[in-house]
Amino acid sequence: MKKRTFVMTSLLLLSLMAAAQVVQAQEPVVVNIPFEFVAGNVTLPAGEYRVEKLEKNSVVVLTHCAQPGASAIVMTIASQANAPQSNSKLVFNHYGNLYFLSQYWSAGSSSGRLLLKSAREEEISRIARNETQGQVALVASLSPAPR
Repeated sequence: MKKRTFVMTSLLLLSLMAAAQVVQAQEPVVVNIPFEFVAGNVTLPAGEYRVEKLEKNSVVVLTHCAQPGASAIVMTIASQANAPQSNSKLVFNHYGNLYFLSQYWSAGSSSGRLLLKSAREEEISRIARNETQGQVALVASLSPAPR
């Protein structure tokens, strides 16, 4: 009987720890984006953004902290890294002075989200010269609790 109670208690604790990890991975983050960029089919201004992945689906929501009307909801696909990420981050593809959001990664997780290239980005990437192409990664921090 004691062994069964011990096993049940252990399983309960492991379940609670796993649930805490899932909740942590879903917490919104804040990132300062110093340039205008495209997320999906929406062009957004530079500034500080609150970014969160909605639970149980493939949607990532970006909301400008100072201008809530400047926001985007983008569909993503799952991606896997070789190791858990040390920081939450957004990754942008850039071509000259045009930036396109391409990835979202959460700290502590090896699972990330990829945005598919829009028709506009596909066209620009074909005509851009190699020396004007690249990627930029911006580190995000946990979003403060709402007031």
